[in-house]
Amino acid sequence: MNHCVEIRGIKIGEGIPKICVPIVGQTKEEILAAAAALQAVKPDVVEWRADWFDGASDFEQVKDVLIHLRVALGNTPLLFTFRTLKEGGEKNIDTNTYAALNKMAAESGQVDLIDVEGFTGDAVVTDIISAAHNSGVRVVVSNHDFGKTPDKDELIRRLIKMQELGADLPKIAVMPQSKKDVLTLLEATREMSEEHANRPIITMSMSGAGLISRLCGEVFGSALTFGAVGKASAPGQINVSDLREILTCLHQNI
Repeated sequence: MNHCVEIRGIKIGEGIPKICVPIVGQTKEEILAAAAALQAVKPDVVEWRADWFDGASDFEQVKDVLIHLRVALGNTPLLFTFRTLKEGGEKNIDTNTYAALNKMAAESGQVDLIDVEGFTGDAVVTDIISAAHNSGVRVVVSNHDFGKTPDKDELIRRLIKMQELGADLPKIAVMPQSKKDVLTLLEATREMSEEHANRPIITMSMSGAGLISRLCGEVFGSALTFGAVGKASAPGQINVSDLREILTCLHQNI
């Protein structure tokens, strides 16, 4: 059994996979309106995708939004993510700024988790993780391939590397070109969680073809899944209420 990661009473890696909902607003007003709208669906975790924010290059604006988001979300865990262009995000950013932005978010006292892209460079990744952990913030170390699904051994290799770098939650999201690719992702998830992981992992196969991977995490070993309220942040995300109903149904019958 993988050790669970507990944040504000939410136990990621135990029981039903937890649901994370991204906020993708461009302005402070849109972001806070989205946060207010989430109260009705009660997600387990909220992800702020700061790469969508028009003021993302101004750290003071980012910090201001974080302070207001923290209030709006109450006790819901907040994941701070700046997804770079090369991993499917909205904006380019140089590595030094990326590191400084993530450290600022971690040290702000407003966030519970940050997302660090695992292929940013080992020294940078471990530096950000160290700063986050010093502030009591957990780290999702992620990798996204919007073009293809690497083979099973490569998927496992990446997840193991994230674990070795110090990720609290290794995460990988890949694009299937076939049904077999979806099975490859699921088998990599099972093997990683049963044979290599000593912490919860997060995996998904994107697009409609990969949707099943967002639903069956409890069976194969993925501890968190992403659902949409309004605009989806990645291909294949479905509505949170539908997602929760399916996850609950599976949980009750396995």
